[in-house]
Amino acid sequence: MHENLLAGPPPTHLPDDPGPRELLAKGTPPAEVAARYPASSLAWAHLADEAFERGAAVESYAYARTGYHRGLDALRRNGWKGHGPIPWEHEPNRGFLRALHALARAAQAIGEQDEYERCTQFLKDSSRTAAQELG
Repeated sequence: MHENLLAGPPPTHLPDDPGPRELLAKGTPPAEVAARYPASSLAWAHLADEAFERGAAVESYAYARTGYHRGLDALRRNGWKGHGPIPWEHEPNRGFLRALHALARAAQAIGEQDEYERCTQFLKDSSRTAAQELG
């Protein structure tokens, strides 16, 4: 059997962590969820969305950056080497992808054009579906 040397890295699938998702679905405030599950990118992405919706772009940026970095930590722990697909279709990946989208959006809002472009491209490279769903 010959290995395809031109193929990229396999998709990264984060392990399921239903606690934050279930609490958010029940209407628990994202700040409470983030306090209980500080490693949850999903909770931080929700905080970023709430802040952005009320016009607090800098606060949204801070929440999104936290969720983004917590997600990078989780991805690396699960074999991600800094590139390759992070499928939107795998629900546990959505917290990271939502935080990445929120970071791009907030970066644009505060005039960080380079970061906006970098994060937007990173999202597209990670998951075209996420870029379409969130954009």
